[in-house]
Amino acid sequence: MSSRGRSETQKLKQNLEDQLDRLVAQLADLEECRDDLDDDEYEETKRETLDQLKEFNESLSKLQGGDMTLVNELNRMQLAIQAAISEAFKTPEVIRLFAKKQPGQLRQRLSEMQRDMKVGKLSEDVYNQQAVEILAALRKLGEKLSPIEIDFLTSHSSAAISAFEKVSQTSASGEKVLAMAGSQIESAKK
Repeated sequence: MSSRGRSETQKLKQNLEDQLDRLVAQLADLEECRDDLDDDEYEETKRETLDQLKEFNESLSKLQGGDMTLVNELNRMQLAIQAAISEAFKTPEVIRLFAKKQPGQLRQRLSEMQRDMKVGKLSEDVYNQQAVEILAALRKLGEKLSPIEIDFLTSHSSAAISAFEKVSQTSASGEKVLAMAGSQIESAKK
Protein backbone atom coordinates (compact mmCIF):
# COMPACT_ATOMS: atom_id res chain seq x y z
CA MET A 1 0.00 0.00 0.00
CA SER A 2 1.34 3.42 -0.88
CA SER A 3 2.19 5.85 1.87
CA ARG A 4 2.12 8.90 -0.38
CA GLY A 5 0.12 11.70 1.14
CA ARG A 6 0.07 10.30 4.66
CA SER A 7 2.68 12.69 6.04
CA GLU A 8 1.01 15.62 4.25
CA THR A 9 -2.37 14.59 5.65
CA GLN A 10 -0.91 14.26 9.14
CA LYS A 11 0.73 17.68 8.84
CA LEU A 12 -2.53 19.22 7.60
CA LYS A 13 -4.39 17.64 10.52
CA GLN A 14 -1.80 18.95 12.99
CA ASN A 15 -1.98 22.45 11.47
CA LEU A 16 -5.78 22.43 11.73
CA GLU A 17 -5.63 21.34 15.36
CA ASP A 18 -3.04 24.02 16.12
CA GLN A 19 -5.17 26.68 14.46
CA LEU A 20 -8.24 25.62 16.45
CA ASP A 21 -6.21 25.64 19.70
CA ARG A 22 -4.88 29.11 18.88
CA LEU A 23 -8.35 30.54 18.22
CA VAL A 24 -9.84 29.00 21.37
CA ALA A 25 -6.89 30.26 23.45
CA GLN A 26 -7.33 33.69 21.88
CA LEU A 27 -10.97 33.75 23.04
CA ALA A 28 -9.96 32.58 26.53
CA ASP A 29 -7.22 35.22 26.77
CA LEU A 30 -9.67 37.86 25.63
CA GLU A 31 -12.07 36.94 28.43
CA GLU A 32 -9.24 36.99 30.99
CA CYS A 33 -8.10 40.44 29.84
CA ARG A 34 -11.58 41.91 29.51
CA ASP A 35 -11.03 44.29 32.44
CA ASP A 36 -7.83 45.64 30.83
CA LEU A 37 -9.58 46.54 27.56
CA ASP A 38 -12.16 49.21 26.86
CA ASP A 39 -15.54 47.99 25.56
CA ASP A 40 -14.87 48.91 21.91
CA GLU A 41 -11.49 47.18 21.91
CA TYR A 42 -12.96 44.07 23.54
CA GLU A 43 -15.91 43.88 21.11
CA GLU A 44 -13.73 44.43 18.04
CA THR A 45 -11.18 41.78 19.09
CA LYS A 46 -13.92 39.31 19.97
CA ARG A 47 -15.68 39.92 16.62
CA GLU A 48 -12.40 39.41 14.72
CA THR A 49 -11.72 36.16 16.59
CA LEU A 50 -15.26 34.90 15.94
CA ASP A 51 -14.88 35.80 12.24
CA GLN A 52 -11.66 33.77 12.15
CA LEU A 53 -13.50 30.86 13.75
CA LYS A 54 -16.25 31.12 11.10
CA GLU A 55 -13.65 31.11 8.30
CA PHE A 56 -11.94 28.15 9.94
CA ASN A 57 -15.27 26.30 10.12
CA GLU A 58 -15.94 27.02 6.42
CA SER A 59 -12.50 25.65 5.54
CA LEU A 60 -13.20 22.50 7.54
CA SER A 61 -16.53 22.09 5.75
CA LYS A 62 -14.78 22.32 2.38
CA LEU A 63 -12.20 19.76 3.46
CA GLN A 64 -14.92 17.40 4.67
CA GLY A 65 -16.76 17.88 1.39
CA GLY A 66 -13.72 16.69 -0.53
CA ASP A 67 -12.67 20.13 -1.77
CA MET A 68 -8.99 19.38 -1.37
CA THR A 69 -7.08 21.56 -3.78
CA LEU A 70 -3.90 20.07 -2.31
CA VAL A 71 -4.81 16.80 -4.05
CA ASN A 72 -5.21 18.59 -7.41
CA GLU A 73 -1.86 20.32 -6.97
CA LEU A 74 -0.17 17.04 -6.06
CA ASN A 75 -1.71 15.29 -9.08
CA ARG A 76 -0.42 18.05 -11.37
CA MET A 77 3.06 17.70 -9.88
CA GLN A 78 2.88 13.92 -10.26
CA LEU A 79 2.05 14.32 -13.94
CA ALA A 80 5.03 16.61 -14.38
CA ILE A 81 7.28 14.09 -12.63
CA GLN A 82 5.85 11.26 -14.69
CA ALA A 83 6.51 13.27 -17.85
CA ALA A 84 10.11 13.79 -16.83
CA ILE A 85 10.63 10.15 -15.87
CA SER A 86 9.01 8.77 -19.01
CA GLU A 87 10.99 11.19 -21.13
CA ALA A 88 7.81 12.41 -22.75
CA PHE A 89 9.19 15.85 -21.99
CA LYS A 90 12.88 16.26 -22.62
CA THR A 91 12.98 20.02 -22.06
CA PRO A 92 13.42 21.04 -18.39
CA GLU A 93 11.87 24.45 -19.06
CA VAL A 94 8.66 22.84 -20.33
CA ILE A 95 8.55 20.49 -17.32
CA ARG A 96 9.02 23.45 -14.97
CA LEU A 97 6.31 25.58 -16.61
CA PHE A 98 3.93 22.60 -16.69
CA ALA A 99 4.55 21.79 -13.03
CA LYS A 100 3.94 25.42 -12.08
CA LYS A 101 0.81 25.51 -14.23
CA GLN A 102 1.88 28.46 -16.37
CA PRO A 103 0.13 28.15 -19.75
CA GLY A 104 0.79 31.78 -20.66
CA GLN A 105 4.52 31.30 -20.33
CA LEU A 106 4.32 28.04 -22.28
CA ARG A 107 2.58 29.90 -25.12
CA GLN A 108 5.22 32.64 -24.96
CA ARG A 109 7.98 30.01 -25.15
CA LEU A 110 6.28 28.50 -28.20
CA SER A 111 6.17 31.93 -29.91
CA GLU A 112 9.84 32.53 -29.17
CA MET A 113 10.73 29.13 -30.59
CA GLN A 114 8.74 29.83 -33.78
CA ARG A 115 10.63 33.10 -34.20
CA ASP A 116 13.99 31.42 -33.52
CA MET A 117 13.26 28.70 -36.09
CA LYS A 118 12.31 31.28 -38.75
CA VAL A 119 15.57 33.18 -38.29
CA GLY A 120 17.63 29.98 -38.19
CA LYS A 121 18.60 30.01 -34.50
CA LEU A 122 16.70 26.75 -33.87
CA SER A 123 16.62 23.63 -36.04
CA GLU A 124 13.31 22.28 -37.26
CA ASP A 125 13.84 18.99 -35.39
CA VAL A 126 14.45 20.73 -32.06
CA TYR A 127 11.48 23.03 -32.71
CA ASN A 128 9.18 20.10 -33.52
CA GLN A 129 10.19 18.14 -30.40
CA GLN A 130 9.81 21.11 -28.03
CA ALA A 131 6.63 22.40 -29.68
CA VAL A 132 5.01 18.97 -29.23
CA GLU A 133 6.01 19.00 -25.54
CA ILE A 134 4.56 22.48 -25.06
CA LEU A 135 1.32 21.65 -26.88
CA ALA A 136 0.90 18.43 -24.88
CA ALA A 137 1.51 20.36 -21.66
CA LEU A 138 -1.00 23.02 -22.67
CA ARG A 139 -3.60 20.35 -23.43
CA LYS A 140 -3.01 18.72 -20.02
CA LEU A 141 -3.46 22.12 -18.38
CA GLY A 142 -6.88 22.39 -20.02
CA GLU A 143 -5.91 25.01 -22.57
CA LYS A 144 -7.83 25.08 -25.84
CA LEU A 145 -5.62 24.25 -28.80
CA SER A 146 -6.28 25.60 -32.27
CA PRO A 147 -7.02 23.10 -35.07
CA ILE A 148 -3.55 23.81 -36.50
CA GLU A 149 -1.95 23.06 -33.12
CA ILE A 150 -3.95 19.84 -32.77
CA ASP A 151 -2.87 18.72 -36.25
CA PHE A 152 0.75 19.56 -35.46
CA LEU A 153 0.58 17.66 -32.17
CA THR A 154 -1.05 14.65 -33.82
CA SER A 155 1.43 14.47 -36.67
CA HIS A 156 4.58 15.03 -34.58
CA SER A 157 3.80 13.24 -31.30
CA SER A 158 6.25 10.65 -30.13
CA ALA A 159 5.23 7.40 -28.50
CA ALA A 160 6.27 8.83 -25.11
CA ILE A 161 4.01 11.88 -25.53
CA SER A 162 1.12 9.67 -26.64
CA ALA A 163 1.63 7.35 -23.67
CA PHE A 164 1.81 10.34 -21.32
CA GLU A 165 -1.46 11.73 -22.66
CA LYS A 166 -3.17 8.32 -22.52
CA VAL A 167 -2.14 7.63 -18.92
CA SER A 168 -2.97 11.08 -17.64
CA GLN A 169 -6.40 10.97 -19.32
CA THR A 170 -7.41 7.56 -18.04
CA SER A 171 -5.69 7.66 -14.66
CA ALA A 172 -7.61 9.14 -11.79
CA SER A 173 -5.06 7.97 -9.29
CA GLY A 174 -1.40 8.77 -8.92
CA GLU A 175 -0.76 5.05 -8.45
CA LYS A 176 -1.31 4.31 -12.16
CA VAL A 177 0.85 7.28 -13.19
CA LEU A 178 3.73 6.12 -11.06
CA ALA A 179 3.26 2.49 -12.10
CA MET A 180 3.56 3.48 -15.76
CA ALA A 181 6.60 5.64 -15.02
CA GLY A 182 8.19 2.72 -13.17
CA SER A 183 7.53 0.30 -16.02
CA GLN A 184 9.03 2.75 -18.51
CA ILE A 185 12.12 3.08 -16.35
CA GLU A 186 12.43 -0.70 -16.16
CA SER A 187 12.03 -1.09 -19.94
CA ALA A 188 14.62 1.64 -20.53
CA LYS A 189 17.13 -0.26 -18.34
CA LYS A 190 16.86 -3.41 -20.50
